[in-house]
Amino acid sequence: MSDYRPIACTDHERLEFAALTKQWLDVRVGGEAQRLLPLDVYTRDGAEWLEAQTESGEQLTLRLDSLRF
Repeated sequence: MSDYRPIACTDHERLEFAALTKQWLDVRVGGEAQRLLPLDVYTRDGAEWLEAQTESGEQLTLRLDSLRF
């Protein structure tokens, strides 16, 4: 069983909209503020994930429950 905790629907919709419109978002990942460009939001292995790009061009895959808005 997964320990994933679903995020609020409004936050999920915000991520999906940002990915569709190529909009940068400021989020906290593990307590650290980051500016990310969401590329895709998807489900895998009982959890939801964000594929994103940093301002320096690094590609990240983050579990949605690790993000804070």
